[in-house]
Amino acid sequence: MTTVDRDLPTMKILQPILKPYTRSDILKATGQLLNSLVPYVLFYAVMFWSLRFPYWVTLLLSIPAALFMMRTFILFHDCGHNSFFPSHKVNRIVGFFLGVVTFTPSEQWWRTHAIHHATSGNLEKRGVGDVMTWTVSEYREKSKMERLGYRLFRHPLVMFVLGPIWIFIFRNRMATPFVGKRELRFQWLHNLVLASIIVTLGLTVGWKAYLLVQLPIVWIGGFMGIWLFYLQHQYEDVYWANNEDWNYVASALQGASYYKLPRILQWFSGNIGFHHIHHLSPAIPNYQLDHCYYDNEIFQKEVKTITLGQGIRSIGLDLIDESSGKLVRVRDVKL
Repeated sequence: MTTVDRDLPTMKILQPILKPYTRSDILKATGQLLNSLVPYVLFYAVMFWSLRFPYWVTLLLSIPAALFMMRTFILFHDCGHNSFFPSHKVNRIVGFFLGVVTFTPSEQWWRTHAIHHATSGNLEKRGVGDVMTWTVSEYREKSKMERLGYRLFRHPLVMFVLGPIWIFIFRNRMATPFVGKRELRFQWLHNLVLASIIVTLGLTVGWKAYLLVQLPIVWIGGFMGIWLFYLQHQYEDVYWANNEDWNYVASALQGASYYKLPRILQWFSGNIGFHHIHHLSPAIPNYQLDHCYYDNEIFQKEVKTITLGQGIRSIGLDLIDESSGKLVRVRDVKL
């Protein structure tokens, strides 16, 4: 498995460095709500108006709308970590409605995402809140049909093209294992509120108009979100370890990348590219992650930096090779 760098700092050393950045700021949070939701609603409205023109105009407008939807999802994500606002109650209430905007049930998604944070990189605790990834030995033990199903699931056309519609339109409406009655109640409430909004819009502007506007936003925003989540834990040297050897700091610094994006995309993605810092301390709100990175050299040298081009080349690294501790391609595996 991946060899842990024994020179990695411990959480006891890192906590004093991270703590100053965990302070939530109500003014910054409110400002982010305004500069994310207001433009999203404006683009959403303009897209309905644009339907009188050729449809490619509406599709072009769906790109910035989807970018603002992705940014709104990051605020929703922070609410789940109780890092966005200083108040736990405000985080839960605001987060619920941001989940409706982004087609994601709040309490259910937050629960599975918390499990992901607690188990990322742990070979024996895969399967909740992560991208399904087999080891080479597991792949060899499967039947031909099971291998085919896995390869189809990991294929870019399935994961990135069909995946956004499946997850945000259908999967998020269903109950998820590993959640309790409270999360299930909130999911039903989420579905009820979302359905009410959809029916109201459908009856007001027309069902065809609603679908022509909403579907491209969900698809493009979902594509970008899945891409970000996938890449930040799926690269050649990513950290994986058996339960007894698993190390929290290593899972963050070696199992989560720094995705170096152009400044404008860093803004739209809510600094989530500083994913290693986020995994070290989910209590740090998105508007503090870049400060934490640039203020502390330790977070710049102990992490895998991935650029846009490197990210594209990571597609197809589908199996964990236990012997080398790397992700490898299926075609390179001898059966």
